[in-house]
Amino acid sequence: MYLEYYGLTQAPFELTPDPSFLYMGEAHREGLATLVYGVRSGKGFVLLTGEVGMGKTTLLHALLSQLDPSTPSAFIFNPRLEPLDFFRVLCAELGMEVDCRSKAEYLLVLNRFLIEQLEKGVPTPLLIVDEAQNLSPEMLEEVRLLSNLETPTSKLIQIMLVGQPELTELLARSELRQLRQRIALRHDLRPFDAAETAQYVNGRLSRAGHTGKGIFKKNAIRKIHEVTGGIPRLINSVCDSALLAGFSRDQRVIGADAISEVATDLDLMRHVGEPVAQTASPRRGFRPLRMFRRFW
Repeated sequence: MYLEYYGLTQAPFELTPDPSFLYMGEAHREGLATLVYGVRSGKGFVLLTGEVGMGKTTLLHALLSQLDPSTPSAFIFNPRLEPLDFFRVLCAELGMEVDCRSKAEYLLVLNRFLIEQLEKGVPTPLLIVDEAQNLSPEMLEEVRLLSNLETPTSKLIQIMLVGQPELTELLARSELRQLRQRIALRHDLRPFDAAETAQYVNGRLSRAGHTGKGIFKKNAIRKIHEVTGGIPRLINSVCDSALLAGFSRDQRVIGADAISEVATDLDLMRHVGEPVAQTASPRRGFRPLRMFRRFW
C-alpha cells in the first residue's frame, strides 16, 4: 500500500526469514561464523539460542546458503513428535523414501544411508532442529544417540539444536548432562544495540529500493530501539505499521511521536525498560492502529 509513496520496490519489513534482508550485526556475524565453522569442521553438536524474534531462522537460511549445495540437510521445524515420527520426518527430509515399522529399522536405514554418503565423498549431512526447547528430555536423548552414528575418524551426521533461552535451561538438567557435554560450539544471539538498530532499519529500506533521504528521523530510530529492545521481529512490526500510518497521513518523514503511537497500539509501550525476555510479542493483544479503525 505504501511502497510507491515512499519510493520502495518491495516491502522492507516483512516478517518472513528472507536471507537477502539479513543484517549482520556483531552478534549475528559471530553466530553465522560459529555455525559455518561448526558444520565445516565436523564438530558434531552445535547449539544456537536466542529470544523470540531475534532472527535465528533467518540465520539458519543464511547458513544453508553458504554450505556446499550438495550437503544433505534435514530441517525439522516442529519437534513435537514421537520418536517414530521424528525419524520418519528425518529420513524424508534427507530424501529417503522409507516406511519402517520401528525406530530400530529407521536407525539401520539411516546408518546405511550415512555410510553411503561418506563413501561417495558427499559432505556430512546436517540435521537442524528448530524450536528445540519444545523437545522432551526423552526426545533430546534420542537426538543425542544420533551422534553415535560415526566412524573411528568422523561423525556421520552433524546436529544443530536451535531454540529459545529455555533450551539452555532444559539442557542444564542432570539427566541431559551427556548431551550437554557433547555440544562443541554454542552461540547466543543478543538484541541489537542502538547503532545496530539504526543500521538495520536504514539497511532494509535501502535493500527495498529507497534512495532518498531518511524516512525515519533520528529521534524516531531512537524510539524504535527503545520500544523494541533491539529485537528484529519487533522492529519490523513497528516500522511496517509506522510506514502505513505515515502513508495514511501523507507524512514523508516519520518522527518519534508516530513511533510511540504505533508502539502503544502494538502493546509495546508498557514493556519499555523491562528485560528483553519480558517484551511482548506484537501479535499478543494486537489492536488495530487507531488511525485506521474508522475504516474497519
